[in-house]
Amino acid sequence: MAIIEVEGLWKIFGGNPERARTLAKEGKSKAEVKAETDSVIAVNDANFGVREQEIFVVMGLSGSGKSTLLRCVNRLIEPTFGAVKVHGEEVTAFDEDRLRELRRTKMSMVFQNFGLFPHRTVMGNVEYGLEVAGMDRGQRREKAQQSLELVGLDGYGDSQTSELSGGMQQRVGLARALVNDPEILLMDEAFSALDPLIRADMQNELLELQEQWDPACTILFITHDLDEALKMGDRIAIMKDGGIAQIGTPTEILTEPADEYVRSFVENVDRTKIVPARTVMRDLRDDETVPADGPSVSPHTPIAELLPTLLDADGPLAVRDSDGPLRGVVSQEAVMKEVVENADGARRREARAGRTEEEPETAVA
Repeated sequence: MAIIEVEGLWKIFGGNPERARTLAKEGKSKAEVKAETDSVIAVNDANFGVREQEIFVVMGLSGSGKSTLLRCVNRLIEPTFGAVKVHGEEVTAFDEDRLRELRRTKMSMVFQNFGLFPHRTVMGNVEYGLEVAGMDRGQRREKAQQSLELVGLDGYGDSQTSELSGGMQQRVGLARALVNDPEILLMDEAFSALDPLIRADMQNELLELQEQWDPACTILFITHDLDEALKMGDRIAIMKDGGIAQIGTPTEILTEPADEYVRSFVENVDRTKIVPARTVMRDLRDDETVPADGPSVSPHTPIAELLPTLLDADGPLAVRDSDGPLRGVVSQEAVMKEVVENADGARRREARAGRTEEEPETAVA
C-alpha cells in the first residue's frame, strides 16, 4: 500500500512554466529549456509511490532535483504542476491549517545541516515541536527524554548543542524528528556532512531503529551516495536532470540498469560489500529448521561479511532482527549466485577497460 503518492510532479523556477513544461515534453534538454524560456526545471514529471514502512531512497548527483523533490512532498517548496498524496489525501490542495497539522502530527524532517537552535539545550531542541503544539511541560519533557534515549543521548538533555560532535548533533535532529511519533520521516542528505565512520554508525543506527519502531516509520531518504542508497534503501529512485531514470530494489538497480546513465553509476560497485542479507533472504521452508541459539546475521549484513558464517553452517543461515525475531534465511546457493555475478561483472569491467586502453594504439596504427 502506497502511503505517499507522487503523480506528474513538476517544479519549474522562472516566469514561463507552461512553456518550459511543453518544451520538456517535446524532448528539449534542461539547458535548452533554460536558454529558450529562462526557466529552470528542477523536477520533471516525477511519478512514484512510497509503500508503508519502507525506506525509499532518492539518489542523484548535485543538481538532479532530489532535494527539491523532497521539499515538494511536504510543501516547503510549492510544486508547479502535479499532485502529492498522503493516505490518498491531496497534500497539494491542503490549506495552511491542514498542512501545518500534517507536518506536526504525521510527517517530520531531518536536515543535512542539523537545523538546531543554538540558544536551546539538547532537551529544548527535542521538545520544541511539542511546546509549539501546546503540550504541557511535564508531558513533553517525558516524551523528549524517551526520544533522546532512543537515539543514544540519554544524559545529554542539559548540554548545549555547540558542545556536541557532528554525529551527536545529528542524533539530536533525529530525536527531534521522532518525538511526535511521525508516520513519515523525510531525510534530506541527513548523514552527508558526517565523517565516514560516524556516517556508517548513523546508517546502522537508523536501520536498527527502523526494526525497533512499532509500527515502523515510512522513510523517504535523499542521498547523492550510491553506496548509502544501496545500503539503506528497500527501493531506490535514481534521478537525472529532474527526472527519474529508474526505480527498483538495490539488486534490480545493480543487475538491471535501465540505461547507460544508471549503468555508469553501478558498474564499479562490489555488490558483495553493499548488497545486504535482506535482499537475498527467503522464508524458511517446511522441511528446514534453524536452531534458536544458532548463528544468525542482521538483515543489513553485507553478503561479503555473512559468507564465512554461511559456509560453516550445515544449512541456511538465520536472518534475525536486533531483538531476535526470525526474518528469514539465506542459503549458500543464493549468496554464491551473487558472488559469481559480482565476479562476472568485474571481469566484464576489466575487459571493457582493456579495450578502452587499446583504442588509441589501434587508431594510430
